[in-house]
Amino acid sequence: MKYSNLIFSALSLVTLSLSSCSSDDSTDATIANYTIPTTYTFERNSVTTVDFSGQSSRLSMLEEMGNYIKTAATNGTLADKTVLSNMYSNTNNAFTATALNTSGKQLKDKTAASRDYFELYLGGGSITEKTAVQAYFETQLTLAQDASAGTTAAAGVAGSYLDGTSKRLFAANGLEPQQVLLKGLMGASFMDQIVNNYLSKSKLDDGTNKTNNTNKVVETGKTYTTMEHTWDEAYGYIYGVDGTKFWASYIGQVNADLDFNTLTAEIDLAFRKGRAAIVANDYVTRDAQIDIIKAKLAKVPAVRAVFYLQEGKGKLVTDKGAKAFHALSEAYGFIISLRYTNNPATNSPYFTKSEVDTMLALMVSGTNGFWDIDTLGAKLDTISAQIATKFGFTVAQAATVN
Repeated sequence: MKYSNLIFSALSLVTLSLSSCSSDDSTDATIANYTIPTTYTFERNSVTTVDFSGQSSRLSMLEEMGNYIKTAATNGTLADKTVLSNMYSNTNNAFTATALNTSGKQLKDKTAASRDYFELYLGGGSITEKTAVQAYFETQLTLAQDASAGTTAAAGVAGSYLDGTSKRLFAANGLEPQQVLLKGLMGASFMDQIVNNYLSKSKLDDGTNKTNNTNKVVETGKTYTTMEHTWDEAYGYIYGVDGTKFWASYIGQVNADLDFNTLTAEIDLAFRKGRAAIVANDYVTRDAQIDIIKAKLAKVPAVRAVFYLQEGKGKLVTDKGAKAFHALSEAYGFIISLRYTNNPATNSPYFTKSEVDTMLALMVSGTNGFWDIDTLGAKLDTISAQIATKFGFTVAQAATVN
């Protein structure tokens, strides 16, 4: 079937010709013949059909929240939890950019809010968990404020720590609220929305979506079908803004390691191939790309969690362990993200909420959390091995970039 009103503005990387064969009558029927563009560029009647502006807004919102805390640490000013809470819910014009304040978007209502996990309650999700997760991130804002009150961080004492030329804010247990917020929301919001919401077949095929997409019935006043737009929204949570934020950045960092150096290309191709398949009504290929994206994207927080666990372990001998806390907090946030991954074989996370909670609790199980460094190293090794084993790589592979 040809779509004369569809233009891929980039040269094709791959042309798919898919055939359906019946063993009964040996008849071959071509069901799709289309190209995959070399960039994520899709048009209809010479007008783009790609829009992920809402996702770009949320990436920018989280970035500004992180920068607000960082600036407070650097300048020795208060990281006001009211300002941060307003940013989280996008109320009271808290952002510096008017476009964000008036966007109608927010991070809070997209935290633990996916179709599969928190509406259909697959993967162990529940309303109770959703409420608790949102409250947890609000708590990080309070902890950031407490740590910015002018005290020097110490065991059992929230405050600031000079890490080389960078000032960091630590909670009383050594966790860095800014990193827990950033990496944690990368999982609880962005990862959850990508793999459990916008790439959910229950959302992509909801109602008349498949029929409308097949017949190329576009949304009122728009250039895209609902299914096309839904796919683009998943893409936008990785590649929105300028294509370098959050998951896009960490995909690149994992890909820089020779042990994982096909990851960037695999995820990028799967998104382009799946979007092209949607345009061509090839839902079998679309679904295959969903599985690829879910599996490959899940590996990113797994690898980075182990990387930071081991990096932190190596720094425990400096400043009574405080030198390690930034890396360990990044690891902590990435472990939070593992709860929101989606194993395509089970449509559930690679680690259950209970398993993730157990790992997080073990990290801060000392009387003073991270500050109890005498027993922390062995705990970090245990968690590292648990994650690496689940995903089929070694701790050594993740711990070093080679």
